[in-house]
Amino acid sequence: MFLRSKTRRKDGKEHRYWSIIENRRVASGRVVQRQVLYLGEINDAQKAAWCRTIAVVSEDDGASAQVALFPEDRSVPVLDCDVIQVRLSGLQLRRPRQWGACWLMCELWAQLRLDDFWAPRLLPSRKGTRWLNVLKTLVCYRLIDPGSEWRLHRHWFDHSAIGDLLGEDFTVAHSHTLYRCLDKLLAHKRALFSSLQERWVSLFGVRFDVLLYDLTSTYFESDPPEAGKRRFGYSRDKRPDCVQVVIALIVTPEGFPLAYEVLPGNTSDKTTLTDFLAKIEAQYGRADRVWIMDRGIPTEESLAQMRASEQPVHYLVGVPKGRLTKLEKAFLSKPWAQVREQVDVKLLDKDGEVYVLARSLGRMHKERAMRQRRLKRLWQRLKELQRQAPARDELLIKLGAAKKEAGRAYHLLRITLPEVDQPVTAETFTFVLNRKKLRQVRRREGRYLLRSNLCDEDPGTLWRHYIQLTEVEQAFKELKGDLSIRPIFHQRDDRIEAHIFVAFLAYCLQVTLKQRLRALASGLTPRAALEKFAALQMVDVHLPTTDGRTLILSRYTEPEKDQQLLLNQLRLTLPEQPPPRITSEQVSQSA
Repeated sequence: MFLRSKTRRKDGKEHRYWSIIENRRVASGRVVQRQVLYLGEINDAQKAAWCRTIAVVSEDDGASAQVALFPEDRSVPVLDCDVIQVRLSGLQLRRPRQWGACWLMCELWAQLRLDDFWAPRLLPSRKGTRWLNVLKTLVCYRLIDPGSEWRLHRHWFDHSAIGDLLGEDFTVAHSHTLYRCLDKLLAHKRALFSSLQERWVSLFGVRFDVLLYDLTSTYFESDPPEAGKRRFGYSRDKRPDCVQVVIALIVTPEGFPLAYEVLPGNTSDKTTLTDFLAKIEAQYGRADRVWIMDRGIPTEESLAQMRASEQPVHYLVGVPKGRLTKLEKAFLSKPWAQVREQVDVKLLDKDGEVYVLARSLGRMHKERAMRQRRLKRLWQRLKELQRQAPARDELLIKLGAAKKEAGRAYHLLRITLPEVDQPVTAETFTFVLNRKKLRQVRRREGRYLLRSNLCDEDPGTLWRHYIQLTEVEQAFKELKGDLSIRPIFHQRDDRIEAHIFVAFLAYCLQVTLKQRLRALASGLTPRAALEKFAALQMVDVHLPTTDGRTLILSRYTEPEKDQQLLLNQLRLTLPEQPPPRITSEQVSQSA
């Protein structure tokens, strides 16, 4: 809207009548003008009251002043403030950048009150570097568009509005500044765990009496070092050619992380449990907790220690399928109890523990289809080798490759190989189906065994606790997928751990957003919400003035209907648009 005047001559005098006008676009695409309010003939004081003034910050000296804006082709009234005439024909839109997702990250950061935690621990440097804002930049980058620190420095910072939101310039994205910030973080890891736990209890009423524990690995694109935590080991990323580190993580059934540790890449899962139990007890005290783990983590010795401790530590763990053979007869007389549609369980008390045998129809169909597919592929491959009749040594090599691809299905066949001096023929190289073993495998498909010292607990409750172990697997999936924690390019152990620490902070923000979304729409993932907000862009509107300066208005785009609906549901309010800035033409051109 703007003020418009019409001049009329009456009784030999010139009179000026004022109206407030707005531009409105109609269906044909034309712009028509509508008179909003007729003001009549008003004096200068009244006219000044109707003129809209804005606060403009001068980039030359940082001073703020109230000014009124008028196009250069209109007469300027006498006002109590400065008047700037702008050349609308010279309007330019510059530097479009992603704003909405960065703003959402800052809101999540504020909800966890991380400023209160980090402000006294990351004090500004003597040169004025605000390390807290550097950390926010690193975490925002890891949450929204993760990559290397060098990419943040070279590309991402200039294409995002995090600098506008933090009131920072490119100084926070200098590569050396980013690396130096990483060096300041690890000393506060334990204190952060406690702070986050208290905040999640306050926000969501989270309980920490059931804890999920698991391990994963993440690899490096670098040469093996002579010392440090980068080691070759069992790779869950299917990259045995790369050195790696192991990450041990504890989360709640809702996915809230309680603690994590970075271990050497050749660490065995079975050696980690005892130390982790001691660390959690030392930091959070003794409590009546239930530890849920996969079958590869606890040993008989560690479980015995948990049962024999002064205050027994409760556990629920998966059991290797080999033990099912020993207990199969004991389970035969036990009745099935349904805990969910297509899921039944049996309970067996034995030696102060309880064993739960679960039978899932959906899992049975999945395992059976996988086994049939692999067995069919193996059978076809063996027929091909039989027809090709290669040399015996070459046959053994090809059989080894087929065995690796077939997995456990390989043992369902009885394969007869030719002797050392025999040729490979249909008579010397034969294979038949082991029907007895196949019947045994079919009987166990879809069944798995659990073990616990919660002897008084309902078997259905134990089963429901165990399937929550998928939350820690989901945490690893998000760390490796959404947050791109791998591969790691750092060379020093402290930088490696700091890189993982930043990813952990980003995951904490993501799981907070997930919990907010869970009550609104369980199908809406944090990644989808971030992508919706990322559509909110910020641009710089450059308006040249008649006195040789440039007025710069940094403006974020207005939210669409779906974005506004999401804002309302999350009870978030967008901030005011940033104040305009005015600068000399030379500075504007150099920028």
